[in-house]
Amino acid sequence: MKTTASPKAPLPVPTPDHLEERSLRARVEPMAVLALGDGLYEVESASESTYLVDLGAGRCTCPDHVFRGARCKHVRRVAIEITEGRTPPPGEIAVECYDCGETLFVDEDVAEPCYCDDHEIRPGDTVRDRETGDRLTVVDVSDYRSDAVEIGTTGGTVAEYATNEDYDPGVPVVGAVYPHASVKPNGVVPSSLKVYAFPRTRLEKVTADY
Repeated sequence: MKTTASPKAPLPVPTPDHLEERSLRARVEPMAVLALGDGLYEVESASESTYLVDLGAGRCTCPDHVFRGARCKHVRRVAIEITEGRTPPPGEIAVECYDCGETLFVDEDVAEPCYCDDHEIRPGDTVRDRETGDRLTVVDVSDYRSDAVEIGTTGGTVAEYATNEDYDPGVPVVGAVYPHASVKPNGVVPSSLKVYAFPRTRLEKVTADY
């Protein structure tokens, strides 16, 4: 999974006179923190050096900790960023929303793609087909992968369908119908009410201002 790091920048220092040297440096020096999972964090320092922090154990691979046994500025920086919501806590990682790129904190074992609240889709939502531009209404969001769900009329999977070949075969399948379909009283159900299966990444949620 592609994880994201916090911006490499100094942090605000509210009361510098009351901070010891390492705590002050943890804030004023530009660092980027990347959550790796299992309570491990990669910290890129101002000098472009990269160190591994085990937050639970309070350990770091930097010389200050290895040779002096100090609670170094890198361990402190990780703790500060978690407290201030810039870096995910242990058990979570930072990823980008597939549709808008917004950074999200999610469980470290979550399956991709990930979506923010504005782009998460649920039954009843309106979506746009990225291939055709058509609008559809979601009727089901499945846990099954698109390379594991067969299309009865073709004998192949959703992932193998010709217009789906450019989409990740490992993403969930979404069932949707064309919302403009209508049924006359006692009439034949039109084919446009058929539920079509799509790879999740082929569909984009239509927001109110879209």
